[in-house]
Amino acid sequence: MDGFWAFAGNYWWLVFPLFGLASAASGSFAAASKRRHKHRLEIMKAKAELTAARAAAKRGIGSAAAAEVEAPSQSLTDQADDLRAVHDEVTHRWLDYELDVAKLIAFPSMSNGRDPLTAGFLRAKKIADRARPADGSKPTAEQIAEYRRAVTDFEVAFDLAEREARRTRDSGLTDAERKRLATASRMLAVATDDAATPAERHLAYQRVREEIDGLIALSDEAVEVLEKKVAQPITERPNTERRDTERRNDEGDPAEAGSP
Repeated sequence: MDGFWAFAGNYWWLVFPLFGLASAASGSFAAASKRRHKHRLEIMKAKAELTAARAAAKRGIGSAAAAEVEAPSQSLTDQADDLRAVHDEVTHRWLDYELDVAKLIAFPSMSNGRDPLTAGFLRAKKIADRARPADGSKPTAEQIAEYRRAVTDFEVAFDLAEREARRTRDSGLTDAERKRLATASRMLAVATDDAATPAERHLAYQRVREEIDGLIALSDEAVEVLEKKVAQPITERPNTERRDTERRNDEGDPAEAGSP
């Protein structure tokens, strides 16, 4: 043991190069992870473009890549219209998650901006939104090319994030967090049950918000949609049940009739 401390005392300066090596290794690992992610995106993009190109002749415009196949025979205005349609379709698919609390509970990574794939498609969406030509405008060929690239990137990035979210579901959470989401899912069913009383819905809604707090980021729009569902009118009882109740009220309760 004394020999170790003697060695450490004489060669303490080795800690600096060793620290540098450790930092370099950490940086290399991060860079490698980033390259793998980029490579995966490129593969997904290539596959999407190939599939779209093969299907374009059969089903018309259905993706940004398919729109590019049709581009030579289209005017720039028509190309912009087709790309806007693809852009809107992908945005609609995103809103299906963004505004549906049940889906966000089932696939929590779709609301997690810290997830690399989710962050990637959100960045791609911003770029596509900025590149989008205004309705009625006359974009140039360069603007169309830029917009097509942006929409394709958005489309591929969303597909990748959605597939990963559906594959992993809540596997990235702890047991305690999964239990919270399971409770939130049960409470959500009560909060949106049109047969439940207003008090039951309200309590269930509050419980949902408590359980997902810190796990799922709800947009203001998602909260508004959920609150409208919670506030919906209670389903009336069937007419036959209502008529039976009215008849008993008219005839008097048998139990009351037999009482002194």
